[in-house]
Amino acid sequence: MEQSDKLSRIVEARMKLKNRFEEKIKQTPSVADTRPMGTGKQNRHGMPEIPVGQTETRKWPVLDLGIQPEIPLAEWQLVVDGEVEHPVTLNWDDFMALPQTDDTSDFHCVTTWSKLNMNWKGVRLLDLAALVQPKETATHILCYGYDDYTTNVSLEEALKPDVLLVHTYEGQPLPIEHGGPVRMITPQLYAWKGSKWIKRIEFLPKNVLGFWEERGYSNTAYPWRNDRYS
Repeated sequence: MEQSDKLSRIVEARMKLKNRFEEKIKQTPSVADTRPMGTGKQNRHGMPEIPVGQTETRKWPVLDLGIQPEIPLAEWQLVVDGEVEHPVTLNWDDFMALPQTDDTSDFHCVTTWSKLNMNWKGVRLLDLAALVQPKETATHILCYGYDDYTTNVSLEEALKPDVLLVHTYEGQPLPIEHGGPVRMITPQLYAWKGSKWIKRIEFLPKNVLGFWEERGYSNTAYPWRNDRYS
């Protein structure tokens, strides 16, 4: 398929997905909660800037499972499959040929720190979904990292416009210790929902627990409800 045809298909499919999930996204707590818990001015989606139980940091602490895999760009791949019409395996050039998004968002770690106004560049999960076209049966994704990490996200959260697979932070390639070459970010959820060193996104017809969810962490992970544990 020609690049222009692929991009046109993504744009068309993106609009269909937005229409399909628009009402569900509007009802998610990080958008619709009328009594969110937190302090500070309103953030970009109407919640208090600092969620309950969080403290702002200017540093970016490193958290992982004790493994920091180094994946050369020539060997990096991203598989997007499961309940989709057009499963794909993307190499680095394929990934970089997708629509690229610059965005600024906040990062809330379940260990009680928040880093604000982080500048990213990457590919929206929404655009990846538009490329593969989720089936009507799809309700969740399960994300896999090169470090064998997994985490689950509902589609109404995953398809928000600030959920990105980022490769650049503050104009520089994403550092290995923070999940480079590519990690997912979920600004409206606690940050463990964004897999570092991401290698696969599986669309599923039901919720499946990930690494921390199996160990007692919340399925939903809403910062403004102090939703840390199940």
